[in-house]
Amino acid sequence: MRTLVLDQGYQPHRVVSWQRAVTMLFDDKVEVVEEYNEDIRSVTITIKMPAVVRLLRAVRGSRGVKFSRMNVATRDGFRCQYCNRQFPLSKLTYDHVVPRCQGGKTRWENIVMACRPCNGRKGHRSPAQARMPLRKQPAKPKWLPVVAFRIDPSCTVPDLWANWLYWHGTLDEELYDRA
Repeated sequence: MRTLVLDQGYQPHRVVSWQRAVTMLFDDKVEVVEEYNEDIRSVTITIKMPAVVRLLRAVRGSRGVKFSRMNVATRDGFRCQYCNRQFPLSKLTYDHVVPRCQGGKTRWENIVMACRPCNGRKGHRSPAQARMPLRKQPAKPKWLPVVAFRIDPSCTVPDLWANWLYWHGTLDEELYDRA
């Protein structure tokens, strides 16, 4: 069994094992919001297994947003930064604004999402060289919206999590297609 961890503002933060959630509970790091029907028993106490917990302290953001394919796609709105069309994640590729062959690095400020046709047309050239202007200059985000929270679609999501995962509306599963 897994436990959904919410931040202080009741936004999904991460998923942990129920054992980790119980440890966090006894360390006074979380409060229980939803419980499964299963009991956890020790010699001295019996408690319900936590399904959803909420952090009691703010999440430290000192590390910033992690660089990942999903986070770059979220920053770019799942849109090709050249033609501005929206695509599922599986149809988007990384594009180095300054190509690696010209000294470009793989980092937030030099990576954008591009559809395969645009990425192929740009090739090993800069946007200026290819005469393909960028929709917006890439930058490291200070934060990302909750859509960046991702649950493996091959896993079943417990019913007790539904109110906490989809409270802004149903997620557009096409954006998370991993074909």
